[in-house]
Amino acid sequence: MVNKNRPLYIFKYLWDHTDESHPATTSDIISHLASLGITTTRKTVAEDVVELQESGFDIVCNRSRQNEYFVGSRYMEVAELKMLVDAVQAAKFISPKKSAELIGKVSALASPHQSIDLKRNLFVDGKVKTSNEAVYYSVDALHHAIQNSLAVTFQYIEYTADKKKVLKHNGQKYVLSPYDLVWCNDGYYVVGWSESHDKVVKFRVDRMVRMNISEKPFRVKPKEYDIAVFCRQVFSMYDGELCKVELKCKNALMKTVIDRFGEDVETMSLENGYFKAVVEVSVSPTFYSWVFTFDGGIKILSPKKVRQAYIDRLKSAENHA
Repeated sequence: MVNKNRPLYIFKYLWDHTDESHPATTSDIISHLASLGITTTRKTVAEDVVELQESGFDIVCNRSRQNEYFVGSRYMEVAELKMLVDAVQAAKFISPKKSAELIGKVSALASPHQSIDLKRNLFVDGKVKTSNEAVYYSVDALHHAIQNSLAVTFQYIEYTADKKKVLKHNGQKYVLSPYDLVWCNDGYYVVGWSESHDKVVKFRVDRMVRMNISEKPFRVKPKEYDIAVFCRQVFSMYDGELCKVELKCKNALMKTVIDRFGEDVETMSLENGYFKAVVEVSVSPTFYSWVFTFDGGIKILSPKKVRQAYIDRLKSAENHA
């Protein structure tokens, strides 16, 4: 039986030990099989490799006096795996322990030699990892609920003035019909219909605890529900009156405007190093704060009520200074 499965042992050895820069010779393979109690020859190794190749396995052979073999392609390229590792390291909603576990699993998709290159020390400015180890299971439960149109129950964490974690509203159990999961601004959110809010809201997944499938009926999506619109309103400038606003911006801030509103944002060149941008935002304190950040580099042109509200806020802040 062992000899019958010999080609699989060869493939596992090549998968675990080789890549383009680190091929295995026929002698290496024969020695490895011998350590497993399998006797073979150069001719048999060559025949077994051909059998693997004909079965669809990407085994590359460098032909020479002593043939060299390696796995040609894996599930993902090293550059792709590096991006995944960087994303895991940067994600705030994944705890340090879970990050290390996930990176280890991602690294297993590469050869041992390549996996060393995946041990990267990515500097992520200002990122604080969550301490909630249950995020993995919450995400899995939410995916299951979304796919099967099931409501979920959970409790929600908030913080006291002395930074202690407590359950919000004395441990109230929330009932949510989840529609979508959103990764935005370094946070992982679930969007759905909340029974207690009686509308579509978002919750931070890493602050949801004791999640279970609910026996209550699933609330179907409202006809007007659009996740793209919801994200633009809630994540871009937060809740407020949706309004088209004309902004006068310094030319140097074009990249900033595109980063915030997308490449399709309506713009028009103005004189003296400025351009006009027409954007749709939720008029809110967060929007006004965003404009203020640029120290006069962005000015509100219209509508008048939005411009005046911004001026009033500036005067109020000055009076309280």
